[in-house]
Amino acid sequence: MAQQRALPQSKETLLQSYNKRLKDDIKSIMDNFTEIIKTAKIEDETQVSRATQGEQDNYEMHVRAANIVRAGESLMKLVSDLKQFLILNDFPSVNEAIDQRNQQLRALQEECDRKLITLRDEISIDLYELEEEYYSSRWHLPPPSSEDLPGDGDTGQITRNLE
Repeated sequence: MAQQRALPQSKETLLQSYNKRLKDDIKSIMDNFTEIIKTAKIEDETQVSRATQGEQDNYEMHVRAANIVRAGESLMKLVSDLKQFLILNDFPSVNEAIDQRNQQLRALQEECDRKLITLRDEISIDLYELEEEYYSSRWHLPPPSSEDLPGDGDTGQITRNLE
């Protein structure tokens, strides 16, 4: 109840109306069920014939059963309304869920960063070893000269213009 007092007046009124709907629907179900049970009893002496009384009781049971169904559907609608109210107005739990998801994603990000750094270091070491092997091997080729580069052969003119 302390949490309800902290709610704004409109939310408090809405919760009170939900509570009233719940009590009314439960009372309707109980009253109609009780009356159906009472109607099922056979009375010995009545002013109307048994056939007429049977038809009247049958009709009354159908009406009361329909009232029970209506109250049940109303309760199902109330449950739906309560779920919607909870989803739309339960900000602390929504924020907590968002915070938990953020923490999970940050942990995943840190794990991926660690793996990438480890992978980078391993690749760097392997590349260094490969370069060492290549440059110390007999298959090492000297760097290409400007004459070996494809083009029109007038690269000297371009470099002189740039200076």
